[in-house]
Amino acid sequence: MVPPAGGGVQPPQLTHVLHLEVEVGAPLEVGVLTSGLRRVVPITGGTVSGLFTGRVLPGGADVQLIRTDTETEVEARYVLESDQGELVTVHNSGLRTGSAEDIARLRRDEPVDPARIYFRGTPRFETASSRLARLMTRLFVGVGTRQPRAVLFDVFEVG
Repeated sequence: MVPPAGGGVQPPQLTHVLHLEVEVGAPLEVGVLTSGLRRVVPITGGTVSGLFTGRVLPGGADVQLIRTDTETEVEARYVLESDQGELVTVHNSGLRTGSAEDIARLRRDEPVDPARIYFRGTPRFETASSRLARLMTRLFVGVGTRQPRAVLFDVFEVG
């Protein structure tokens, strides 16, 4: 009999810590590169709740690489501001996949059932706030839902 991987170590638990509603503008299509279609989606605002409440500051962007009709690599950078004035930078790398038809609908800003899209990310945070320093000493995973003109993103701490 083979012992369990990791010597019986339990898998990490996930704890929900943040809910982000990130408002986005119309995408800018840079063009087709050797690696795929490059798009830049401006981040125009939004809200944050959970570990702290506040807003998403305008000025960030989600830089996307549409590798195929079914797969998009995403990399977003933006800033959150707590209701207490604390700033938190976010750098989120992720992957969004689905059927070619569903991905085409998302690109046209049409609604798609979130259960039909795999949208996951690994956000990293930076802040000078001692109250929110935990964001820099833990790993996080996120689950995204693309909606017309917004992205809902739930962040979970890996315990």
